[in-house]
Amino acid sequence: MFTGSIFLIPNGTFFVELAVFAVILFLVTKFILPPLNKAMEGRQAKIRAALEAADQARAEADAAGDERAKVLSAARDQAREIVDAAQATADQVKAESGGRGQAEYDRIVANAQNEVASARQRAIDEASAKIGEIVFDLVTKIVGREVDQNAHQDLIREAVSALNAEAQRETNR
Repeated sequence: MFTGSIFLIPNGTFFVELAVFAVILFLVTKFILPPLNKAMEGRQAKIRAALEAADQARAEADAAGDERAKVLSAARDQAREIVDAAQATADQVKAESGGRGQAEYDRIVANAQNEVASARQRAIDEASAKIGEIVFDLVTKIVGREVDQNAHQDLIREAVSALNAEAQRETNR
């Protein structure tokens, strides 16, 4: 028959290997695993503390962000108020300047109209005096005789007044 060993049937080396494995397992569980577990638990505690610190820092950052947003919004509102106040002041200054400019314009126009009216009246008065003399000379030539200027002064005044009235009507148009 077959005289060799069957590898599925345990022999003496198997029991020695099993005993060595049990001793190594005992030593590992007794002396090596407790410090490793302790180190892992310490590491987990550090990680947990770091995560909690990160969460707390994130919450503080969110709160600071909210506070920053509030301050920024308040600054924008204040800047908007300043710009609105400056615009209102500029509009007021513009309106006042426009009012003063319009008043100055009206004053200059009124002075110019008064000067024109005065100049017109002087011109009419001068023309009236000259016209009176011209009319008198013309009447003297037409009539062919000497006309007494003092005697006919009323007629001359009437003619000059009519001319003045006509000139006034023309200027009022």
